[in-house]
Amino acid sequence: MKIAVFSTQSYDREFFDRLNQSNEIELTYFEVALNKLTVKLLVGFEGICVFVNDKLDREVIEKLAANHIALIALRCAGFNNIDLKAAEENHITVVRVPAYSPEAIAEHALALILTLNRKTHKAYNRIRENNFSLEKLLGFNLDGKTVGVIGTGRTGAVFCKIMSGLGCKVIAMDITESVDLKNLGIEYKTLDELLKESDIISLHCPLTPETRHLIDEVAFAKMKPGVMLINTSRGAVINASHAINALKNGSLGYLGMDVYEQEENLFFKDLSESIIQDDVISRLMSFPNVLITAHQGFFTKEALEQIVNTTLKNIMDFKNGILTDNKVTLPG
Repeated sequence: MKIAVFSTQSYDREFFDRLNQSNEIELTYFEVALNKLTVKLLVGFEGICVFVNDKLDREVIEKLAANHIALIALRCAGFNNIDLKAAEENHITVVRVPAYSPEAIAEHALALILTLNRKTHKAYNRIRENNFSLEKLLGFNLDGKTVGVIGTGRTGAVFCKIMSGLGCKVIAMDITESVDLKNLGIEYKTLDELLKESDIISLHCPLTPETRHLIDEVAFAKMKPGVMLINTSRGAVINASHAINALKNGSLGYLGMDVYEQEENLFFKDLSESIIQDDVISRLMSFPNVLITAHQGFFTKEALEQIVNTTLKNIMDFKNGILTDNKVTLPG
């Protein structure tokens, strides 16, 4: 089966080439993202493999169908970048990787918290310049702090356990409450209660119409002054412009982001010699209490192996007509 792989980096090729043991899957790699301009590359392929910043709207889906593309294999969990209705109408199957090392993302959220709190990134740069001062590096103990977790799926559940192990009081909010987490002493709250009580808030929810800009000026106004906000889920869960206002007025004390609403124009690219045209992220980067990583949470050896193995299995299952739980369908 001939598969076009879009938005590929060197590590994608390395892991796919090493783990693709089947001579039934022929992979062709494209560094560019899939969108209405690059869809013309799809001649002679039977399926495509895409990532978080590939754009598959109705126009692209219809062009896929015209080129006899029957499969869209996401190598990620989220599918908000795909018009599922258009895919269904054009008889294109969509599959995804529902879970890939939730530990990787949960641990990255912890790394953002510790770095922002103890300012190790600033200390590293100071020491390299022979500056051994501790001025402005004051942090706080995590032990005893209240951590609010929005979204307690696989990744959120792992994060809850990590923070509980550090001595934090963990509260959570989700439309589905986990019995296992409740048995561990984690209390579910309403969103308003969580925003009001938390010293640290970590986002682990998918991007849906209900969660888009869930954290906006109204939410910021309900938070504790000086709260730390961490996002390793999807960028659009936070209204970044409202976050800037909260940072400017001091109500938001720390912001750690591994995702950004307009990241498709920035992340996974070397723009070190370019002028960034995105004024929102440029403003965010100017704050001393903001830490941004470029969608790095998934980036561990274990996670990449799981992503690639699941993606290859999804492709083979489709080829062999095997039903898979990883198929994405319209709700209802």
